[in-house]
This record gives sequence, structure tokens and C-alpha cells, in this order.
Amino acid sequence: MTIEATRDVIPFRQAVRAWFLISLQTFGGPAGQIAVMQRTLVEEKRWIGQQRFNHALNYCMLLPGPEAQQLAIYVGWLLNGTRGGLVAGTLFVLPGMLALLALSAVYILWQDTTVVTALFAGIAPAVLAIVAQAVIRVARRSLTHPFFVALAVAAFAALALFAVPFPLVVAAAALAGRLVHRLAPHVFKAGNGHGGDGGPAPLIPDDALHHAQPSRRSAGRILAVGLVVWWVPVAAVALLLGTDSVFTAQGLFFSGTALVTFGGAYAVLAYVAQRAVEVYGWLTPGEMVRGLALAETTPGPLIMVVQFVAFLGAYRDPGALTPWAGALLGALLTTWVTFVPCFLFIFLGAPYVEKLRHNTAISAALTGITASVVGVIANLAFYFAEHTLFGRTFTWAWGPFTVQVPELGKVDPVALVITVAALVMTFALKWPMLRVLGICALLGVGTVLLPG
Repeated sequence: MTIEATRDVIPFRQAVRAWFLISLQTFGGPAGQIAVMQRTLVEEKRWIGQQRFNHALNYCMLLPGPEAQQLAIYVGWLLNGTRGGLVAGTLFVLPGMLALLALSAVYILWQDTTVVTALFAGIAPAVLAIVAQAVIRVARRSLTHPFFVALAVAAFAALALFAVPFPLVVAAAALAGRLVHRLAPHVFKAGNGHGGDGGPAPLIPDDALHHAQPSRRSAGRILAVGLVVWWVPVAAVALLLGTDSVFTAQGLFFSGTALVTFGGAYAVLAYVAQRAVEVYGWLTPGEMVRGLALAETTPGPLIMVVQFVAFLGAYRDPGALTPWAGALLGALLTTWVTFVPCFLFIFLGAPYVEKLRHNTAISAALTGITASVVGVIANLAFYFAEHTLFGRTFTWAWGPFTVQVPELGKVDPVALVITVAALVMTFALKWPMLRVLGICALLGVGTVLLPG
């Protein structure tokens, strides 16, 4: 079966509405975002089969940049072609971009307001509960054999205990997947199927291939258009505002980081923080942490924190522009050069990846990567829990082992109580994500409004 490249699998307006609703729920980092698409596209709407969804995710995990947004672009492309990918990818980041712009302005104006701080303190535990739920959901669907469980545990240990670079973890998981497929192919038959829940068949079943034929001519055209769209705004600010302006520096710097963000935002944020704080002086170390907290509490990819960095840097050094105009230009330019490459990677590579759908060696390698990703996401969840529930952590080292350990005496009682409430609402009451976020935000504000 093939999917025709020239027709919509579902009505375009229906797809736009669905992607808009998904965009409002993309809290909780990549785990939560992938889980939202999993639930909506695979389980509820039955637009795409589970294995097709995993195949697209596996490819996106190999790319630099936010894998959840790239997955949205890929699935949008499968459902409605190029315009579907453009809409899905744009809507995926638009609410977070607008929210973080507003929060950046709030930070400049009222950064020391206690109520604002309490609001974010209430949302963070809710995000922790959402991430925990997402890790469990992804694990249930990916770890279908003890081998995959072992692969996920090994990935977690490699990152948490040995600080192994993410690309090496991915490469090792791919190699392990191919090796085990050759020696014990039955391992990869566990859990395969077309949903397995007795529901109606998905519109894009697991054995479907896209009709688009990859070619050098098509790839060259996509590459040329993509590079022009990506770099013209950077060239424009360099020409109009000078090559030594903060805007040119931000455009070049964040274009470079867009190419090295393997393994999610956390993998590159240390580099971004070091350069933005120590080299460019766009913000202080404390402000970098606050920007990360703001990005954690808004929908969309966590790498959106770079917009906050650019906003503050351009506000403080706007050149010939007013501070607010400079901040807006810096934030929008940085967002542009961070996310435009994602569209380029998907539109270039997706037709080729589709042809590898039934290549068993490639599929085995990608399945191994999917299992390791569970460990990667669990490691990020652990990191987030440490910094949400505890006021301080320290580095514990013993031989080759190095791990960040929270100081148990520095537990935040308010965050702990709100986290427990969020876990009850999420797992026991099974309340919707947005309701949990709203209630936890009110609980956070209540901690400063109540007497005593």
C-alpha cells in the first residue's frame, strides 16, 4: 500500500484544527510532547499506525534539533504533504513562542514579583507529573522485550553515571539493534502489529509507504529553497544593522547551535549558557536558569529558551533600535534560525526514510535507538525532578561514576506537596493535562496569597 503524495489523507482543515489543539498541550519536554501526539494521532484519531509513528520518531531522534517538532512535521507531511508539514511544525512552536515572548517582557518589567515566581513554582511540579506519565507511556510501547528494557537501562546509566555523549549512546543502541536482529530476529517481533487494541485500522497503516519518490533533483530544490529561507534574514540584519551588531551575532551563533542540538535541549544548553553568559554577556548565570524555568512552563520545545536569551541580549544592546524593538527582533530572528532547519531536515530526508521502512537492518537499528530513547528521556525526567523538588544538588564521584545527587535536607516542601497533588490528579484521577497545569498554577500562587 502507498500514500499518494498529491492528495490529503485527511481534510486539510481538520488537520489544522488537530495540530492547533495539539500545540496547546505540548508541555513537559519531548516526552510529554511525543505522548500527546501518540495519544491524539495513534490512539484517538487513528490517523497513523503505531509502528509508522515509531519509524518516524526513530528518524527524528537521529537529527539535530527538537525531535518532537520534527516528528510533527514528518507526520503532517505524511497526512497532507508539504503544506501539512509546514502547518504542523509551525503550530507546534507558535504558542510557546508567543507565550515566551510575553513572559520575557514580564520578566523585564516585573522580574522580582513574588506572585509571578510562585506561579512558575506551581507549574513546575505539574510538568514533572506529566513527564513521568509520558515516560511510562513511551516505555510501555517501546520496551516490548527484555532486550529493549536492558538497552533503555544501559542508556540511562551511560548518561546519568558516566556522562557518555548522547551521539555515542545512539550509535551504540543502533549497533546493538542490528547485531541482535542478526542473532535473534524473534526479539523484534514482540509487540509488532497494527495497534493491537482491537480498534479500527489507522488511515496510515504500519505497512504503508509514501508515494513521494526521492531524487537528486527534488533534494537539490528543497535544499536550495531551505538554505535561502534560513539565511536571508541573517544576511538582512547583517546588511542593515551591521556585521558587528548583536543581531548578526545571535543569528550566526544560534544557526550554529541548531546543527549541534543532538540529544535534546539539555545536551546543548550548557554550551549555550557558557557562550551567552561568558563570551557574549547577553545575560547572567542566574537569568539563564530563570529562562530555562520559563521555557519549562510554556508549550513547545525546551530549546525555545534560546529566544529568552536573545530577547535579553538584544534588549540590553539594541544598537540603533529601541530596546523593545531590538528585543523583539532578536527573539524572532533566533527563533527563525533555530526551527527553520527542522523543516529542511524532514523535507529532505523523509522521502528516503520512507523507502527504508521495510529494510529490516535499518529498522532494527532504529528500533534499538527507540529503546535507548526511553533511557534518555528517563534521565531528563530525573534531572528535572532533582531541580524541581530540591534546592541544591552536588556532584558525587566514585571511580568512573559521576552523578548529580540532590541534598535530601534541601527538599522544597511546597514543590513536594504540589508534585504529589499533580501525580494524584494525573495517575489516579486521570485528569486532562491542561486542568492539572491550571490547578497546580493556582496552588503555587496560593502559597504566597494565604496568610502565614
